[in-house]
Amino acid sequence: MSNVLGVGIDLVSISEIKDLDERTHGAFVDKTYTDGEKEDANATSDFYQFLAGRFAVKEAVFKAICGNFTDIEFDFRQVETRRMPNGAPKFVPSIELLKILNDIGASDILISISNQGDSAIAIAELIK
Repeated sequence: MSNVLGVGIDLVSISEIKDLDERTHGAFVDKTYTDGEKEDANATSDFYQFLAGRFAVKEAVFKAICGNFTDIEFDFRQVETRRMPNGAPKFVPSIELLKILNDIGASDILISISNQGDSAIAIAELIK
């Protein structure tokens, strides 16, 4: 029996994230990312590359959860990805998302992010 409840993957254009944020005069970043994610992004050498990876995680988590559990209310700010001291990404759910995970029988979401050129990709695996 599998311990995987859902899988999501997403590919994001780094330049599109930058363009969207510039067109909205910062509103996109303010409304989409947590304070912790913005803090981590400010500490990196490429602000938008970092945020594009985090946006890909948000989309991948949405797909992992809502692809199988269609009645879930989902807000991207419920998904936070923090940078660990070794640079690895760590999924940090909000209180609301912890409740969702509990309700659907999930214990955690494993994530991975990669960047190449103008692309950021992330995968999320919803596990029991």
